[in-house]
Amino acid sequence: MESRQFFKDKKILIIGGTGTVGTGLVKALLGMDVKTIRVLSRDEYKQYIMMQEMSGIKNIRFLIGDVRDKERIERAMEDINIVFHIAAMKHVPSCEYNPMEAVKTNVIGTQNVITAAINNNVEKVILTSTDKTINPTNTYGATKLLAERLIVSANYYKGTCNTVFSAVRFGNVMGSRGSVIPLFKKQILESKEITVTDSNMTRFMMTLSEAVDLTLEACVRAQGGEIFVLKMPVICLKDLVDVTIEEVSKKYNVNSEEIKIKEIGLRPGEKLYEELMTCEESKNAVELDRMFVIPSLYSNKFSGENEGAPLAKVQNYSSHNQIPLTKQELKELILKEEII
Repeated sequence: MESRQFFKDKKILIIGGTGTVGTGLVKALLGMDVKTIRVLSRDEYKQYIMMQEMSGIKNIRFLIGDVRDKERIERAMEDINIVFHIAAMKHVPSCEYNPMEAVKTNVIGTQNVITAAINNNVEKVILTSTDKTINPTNTYGATKLLAERLIVSANYYKGTCNTVFSAVRFGNVMGSRGSVIPLFKKQILESKEITVTDSNMTRFMMTLSEAVDLTLEACVRAQGGEIFVLKMPVICLKDLVDVTIEEVSKKYNVNSEEIKIKEIGLRPGEKLYEELMTCEESKNAVELDRMFVIPSLYSNKFSGENEGAPLAKVQNYSSHNQIPLTKQELKELILKEEII
């Protein structure tokens, strides 16, 4: 089923809907004849900006609230069909220095969403997760792994409720708030010095439009308990630095030879490379054109649109063992997205 047909006349709640991916989802869904979109977030200023941009659109409503507030989440979910749970503490250093706060948002907050969805008999709940859940070395990854487990297990204790719970797992979204490209640009223009943790680092990275499209596709396909792993390009940090310096220098008339690169070492909890799917998960997964689908931990079987798909190659799907984009491919992608 096509996304447009699936979402027609649906009532949607996007928790964390003022972030980069949330905003992208709102804009995409507004073009699909949905009945209502509710955007819930705790950031009053971001909501104000979105309200100004979308003034005149009658089927969108903005709600101030926190995923930690169980009663607020329950009320926001009344009469809702589809929930996208995007709210999270996501910056690795912040989570490392405030681990209990990360638990409250990423773990307890996810359980609040599950409970509210069951009580309101919501049709589907989609959690957006991260590559940092695989072999986590930091608080963020550990809490999002727990969030994934809560979402998957919710399918088996929901009783007579028909709610479908699934997760989408992806890496870095190019140009999102807190990502490295805007940071590098700012550093070049302000101090002519870029700080990098390790130039040999590799990362999964995709555009916002790709992340939104695949999240919507995963929602359509979800039958309960699956984890949808989005196929993503891999970039080398040293290539990203070189391309950013070249393009920023060209656009803002900066002498690229004056720009210094300073390596500061890995931050607490950081890894040289990221993983999106373990070898063990891949043994039961199927492969689609743009994603892998890992079946429920408790089933290992597929139904609906995922049934009959070809088995995935048994592999540890890591940024370390994938062929990265060339500098030219990376440059074309950055220019296309107008990030710099």
